[in-house]
Amino acid sequence: RARGVATQRLVRKHLLRNSLIPVISITALEISQLLAGAVIVETVFAWPGLGLLTVQSISSRDFLVVQAVVLLGAFVTIAANLAADILYSVVDPRVRLESN
Repeated sequence: RARGVATQRLVRKHLLRNSLIPVISITALEISQLLAGAVIVETVFAWPGLGLLTVQSISSRDFLVVQAVVLLGAFVTIAANLAADILYSVVDPRVRLESN
């Protein structure tokens, strides 16, 4: 501000860019936690969904369904982390996507 920079530009360029990096990290980690929370919520409230299907498949030893749910969870986690890495390069100019 002392140099005559507008408040909006100051907030957008310096404040938001630096504060978005931890938000992106936590959001990517929380996406996998949402899937884990679905198992508990759907079991407790008997809501039909992926979490209840997982619990019923484990109790009936339907390993193909359990394997598919675990694979889906792994895919969602990897996709969220990939999206976070791409967003890092958009938000922080020091991070580059290319390799040397």
